[in-house]
Amino acid sequence: MSTIKKSIKGGEFIICETACEDIFIPEEFDEEQLMIRKTCEDFLESEVYANLDRIDNQEEGLMVSLMDKAGALGLLAVSIPEEYGGFGKNFNTSMLVADSVGPGCSFAVALSAHTGIGTLPILYYGNKEQKDKYIPKLATGEWKASYCLTEPNSGSDANSARTKAVLNAEGTHYLITGQKMWITNGGFADIFIVFAKIDDDKNLSAFIIEKGFGGIAMNPEEHKMGIKGSSTRQVFFTDCPVPIANLISERQNGFKIAVNILNIGRIKLGVAAIGSSRKVLNYAINYSNERIQFGLPISKFGAIRYKLAEMATRNFAIESAAYRAGQNIDDAYDMLVAEGIDPSQAKLKSTEQFAVECAILKVWGSEMLDYIVDEGVQIYGGMGYSAEAPMDRAYRDSRINRIFEGTNEINRMLILDMLLKRAMKGELDLMTPAQAVAAELMSIPDFTDQDTTLFAAEKKVLQNLKKAGLMIAGAAVQKLMMTLSKEQEILMNIADIIGYVYVLESTILRVEKLVKLRGEDSCKGQLDMMRIYLYQSVDQVARAGKEALCSFAEGDELRMMLVGLKRFTKTEPFNIKETRQRVAKQLIEANKYCY
Repeated sequence: MSTIKKSIKGGEFIICETACEDIFIPEEFDEEQLMIRKTCEDFLESEVYANLDRIDNQEEGLMVSLMDKAGALGLLAVSIPEEYGGFGKNFNTSMLVADSVGPGCSFAVALSAHTGIGTLPILYYGNKEQKDKYIPKLATGEWKASYCLTEPNSGSDANSARTKAVLNAEGTHYLITGQKMWITNGGFADIFIVFAKIDDDKNLSAFIIEKGFGGIAMNPEEHKMGIKGSSTRQVFFTDCPVPIANLISERQNGFKIAVNILNIGRIKLGVAAIGSSRKVLNYAINYSNERIQFGLPISKFGAIRYKLAEMATRNFAIESAAYRAGQNIDDAYDMLVAEGIDPSQAKLKSTEQFAVECAILKVWGSEMLDYIVDEGVQIYGGMGYSAEAPMDRAYRDSRINRIFEGTNEINRMLILDMLLKRAMKGELDLMTPAQAVAAELMSIPDFTDQDTTLFAAEKKVLQNLKKAGLMIAGAAVQKLMMTLSKEQEILMNIADIIGYVYVLESTILRVEKLVKLRGEDSCKGQLDMMRIYLYQSVDQVARAGKEALCSFAEGDELRMMLVGLKRFTKTEPFNIKETRQRVAKQLIEANKYCY
């Protein structure tokens, strides 16, 4: 009989230590999962990459045809329960699909919108009749789905939407009227998940609208900077008659549905960015080996090697965090189901539990991709600016990811907000460790414990970075109290500290686990990337911490905490240039991302 692994709480990484044995690393995917990844990669190679210009030109019927083919291969049904025609795979397997399809440009956007925000509201919040009617057809791709939340005057402030639903005189249908914009898959969707307020309700409700209900009109396709092949329309509803049976969940539960589904969308976007970054990095490595300047491949030059090593390091680090979080969500789900909770509710609760990590991965993944495509253009030089080379499309397509699924600014502010709310509910004890750090600031540093075992130094630095975050967050809460929520710059500073701590810890634990599995000699590149990311994380925490402290503290209090910050952001020097050179050398010799 299998045992259920004890689930940790979301966000508690900031106050707890995690053993490497308790995390999942990408090197542990089993044979079946690797076959699913290969299916995704083969599909992109045969159906998508050869047709990128046709897709971007929105050739009539092409995206629908690609979605049909993906459905026939089961790529739309990986996480759909078997009873509805899916494969019933766990969350981390669905993450692997998002990663593997991520490099698919506009097709990846269409698939992600359909399988995520288009399907999951029905799967997780729909009643039995709604699931029976819609999920099998969505799983095969017979019906395509879209998600209608954003309006001209309600973007980040989604609950201010003005679309209205009024019950007809017969009491059989809601008549929905309003305007939605930036609707992905809008041009070919059969199903619209639409958020509207019934009468004068304070909160949104959610509805399933079929294209054939009537009262639906659309503007032409939007002309966008990137993801040009993704159908993006404004959708207008005018007294669109929706059967009362098509209300999802309860009245006024729409905002909760939107928020919880977006948690899933955020972490999936983060992992899709990893796959996209890996593809761009492979292009950059190949080009650097082929491009000859001054009689040498440009991969021989230190400036290019610096870029390749940095690109690989960031991808490796964020990949480490993504699949750690994905497994945490799976473990939480298993525990909830074992406790007797309905599987659909368990899916929601397990993802909601790790909403902090989902927000971190959305931000860090999208910003990593932007960094990598920008450096990819630079490595290609003049050809990088040409539409004939792959960096042009990658650069333009990347930019939307910092806006999708809640802007990165909104997500940064949510990180600390969610942690503090959990602390106030008694779910996370942030106060005790924060007080312990404050007391430590008044004590003499202890220099006696000089553990020289592998990873001891890195873990010591990590623990100090956590102390820095607790010190600054605790002081900000105490000093600013109810006005902290309005101090967006400070919130974002603290979010940066928390995010770097999470990604760094995930990287250290991944490499530690790899070393235990394979031996130190087989993990030299991974060890080097871990040290590079640690070096960067310390600098980023020091910068963000100083900005935050100088924004709300002053006098002796400020001086004391700056001394504390300096203590908590110390690390031993090492030759980072040579470390990057070693990482780049492995990439160049393999002529691909090889980690």
